[in-house]
Amino acid sequence: MMPRALPALLALCRAAARGVAPTLAAVLIAGCASPPPPDASGAEAGDFTLHIAHINDHHSQLDGFAGFELQVDGVPTRVTLGGMARQTAAFKALAAREPALLKLHAGDALTGTLYYTFFQTDADAALMNTVCFDAFIPGNHEFDDGDATLARLLDALESGPCPRPALLSANIVPAAGTPLAPAGRAPRLAPSAVRRVQGVDVGLVGVTVAGKTQVSSRPLASTRFLEEASAAQAAIDALRARGVRHIVLMTHIGYEADLALAQRLHGVDVILGGDSHTLLGDFRALGLGSAGAYPTQARNADGERVCIGQAWEYGKVFAHMQVRFDPQGRVRACGGQAELLIDGPFAQQQADGRWQPLDEAATQALRARLARQSGVQLQAPDPDAAQVLARFASQVAAHKAERIGTATEALCLVRVPGEPSNASAGVSGCEQANQFARGSDVAQAVAEAFLAASRRADVALQNAGGVRTPIAAGPITMETAFRVLPFANTLVEIELSGAELLQALEDGVANHLDLGRSDGSHPYAAGLRWRLDLRAPRGQRFQQVEVLDKASGRWLPLEPTRRYVLVTHDYLAAGRDGYDTLARLSAQGRALNTYLLYTQSFVEALRRSGTVARSPAARVSHQAVTTRDGRNLR
Repeated sequence: MMPRALPALLALCRAAARGVAPTLAAVLIAGCASPPPPDASGAEAGDFTLHIAHINDHHSQLDGFAGFELQVDGVPTRVTLGGMARQTAAFKALAAREPALLKLHAGDALTGTLYYTFFQTDADAALMNTVCFDAFIPGNHEFDDGDATLARLLDALESGPCPRPALLSANIVPAAGTPLAPAGRAPRLAPSAVRRVQGVDVGLVGVTVAGKTQVSSRPLASTRFLEEASAAQAAIDALRARGVRHIVLMTHIGYEADLALAQRLHGVDVILGGDSHTLLGDFRALGLGSAGAYPTQARNADGERVCIGQAWEYGKVFAHMQVRFDPQGRVRACGGQAELLIDGPFAQQQADGRWQPLDEAATQALRARLARQSGVQLQAPDPDAAQVLARFASQVAAHKAERIGTATEALCLVRVPGEPSNASAGVSGCEQANQFARGSDVAQAVAEAFLAASRRADVALQNAGGVRTPIAAGPITMETAFRVLPFANTLVEIELSGAELLQALEDGVANHLDLGRSDGSHPYAAGLRWRLDLRAPRGQRFQQVEVLDKASGRWLPLEPTRRYVLVTHDYLAAGRDGYDTLARLSAQGRALNTYLLYTQSFVEALRRSGTVARSPAARVSHQAVTTRDGRNLR
């Protein structure tokens, strides 16, 4: 029963919520009306408490993050964070304690690391099968290599050592006779499923983001994606018609979209999401910000409580939600915690800035301190899962020796055309590379690979410093590709005007020319070309800027007011190397991280073509350069 003071408090909250955004108002009102998290002392006769452990967006990140930096009592501290073997250990430990448990994965298991590059779905499926998820929904990135790749993942999950999981999406409708709807069989993805938990039927429904999957991934043209809310409601209504009163909606549409969706749906009790890589909970003591409470509470279209959760990204967080239902199946209370999975080795920063590995005594003291910290779970890897992972990790070195193509001529490395030193010295064919306007052949080739990898982009941008070595003429191995592009960057698509694109180019040059910072910021592009005058003031350096029109194949002047899509990598999209314009656009919500590893885009481009050479003169981004000392390069 609600305490007498709460109706008055709720009225005040509703008054406070007037005039704010609808999703925020719903969360504010729900939060005001919320009782404490569920526990044994608050349970009433006939109540049922459902435990849900969930992750999302692990993106083939099967290893833990070594050297991940947190704040512990104000001291910068490096830890090992997450990884699928630690996730498996956490899931197993909770399952041993809580029989009323569902284990859920809210999509984007695939793409992002060498485990996907080398093994496609195999490594991810093998590690997921050490958890034994009760249900899985595809995210948009499950379609990056088409319906057949997703079908292969589903096959591995269904035929593995675990009980058959529910494979769900109410809004994906594959055509008959395609990989997700084989001839003579039911579609591989069901709209919903029912799991019996401690004698109670719990309905599970899945939805996958529609627009982004169709535009940025590669589903078959015949595979339809229905509008998310209507598809979810239809599946919920079908479950309720069967008498199911406890409904968990698994989504891959993003946290803000989940908040909005909750208000539109009747009969939904829990929403567990993915896609936006959202950290929920209070981690300020560890130096991390978050987007809201875990769980976040809102109201559905019936005015009833909904518990909403998401588990950040890359297997860093283990999320455990507890939902207490009354005898009629209404949510009485939400509780739980998203916890960082932390392990050693540990190091802490000293007063002089050096990082000092902790000895045994200091390690034990730190472990004791972290054990008391909310939002932390000290977790060693599960031995069986670690053994499975080791089999794939041991093959990575061998795969790096794999030949992926041939350079028909040397691709030279240059940062700024006309620079005094030659970074490609010693590579045959690159003896005078720094004296030509074209600059970095290899940065140009990487930008071309970015453009080929993006279905939406008009132009691609790569910074000179993000490419580390030249490529000599001859065979190219996987190891070569990862020497050229050694970072864990992912491709990001940004919507921007022609004027904003020009500002970003100016940012990249101003970073080294005006601000005295690294010349690694110098821009190279695909589908975009210019004449560059390094003597001119900022804002006037890029001249005769043209964009390659995909439809006509003609070079057209960059239009300041026209909208374009740029593909670059997440380092630049975050504003690094002085790209302040891109940071601003990202903060405005105009950036979409594809989570495609940038090295993988180069590898796949080379595999498709078999060979790589210098770009034709007409496609080179630097058509002409006037150096600071007045030399005209062609």
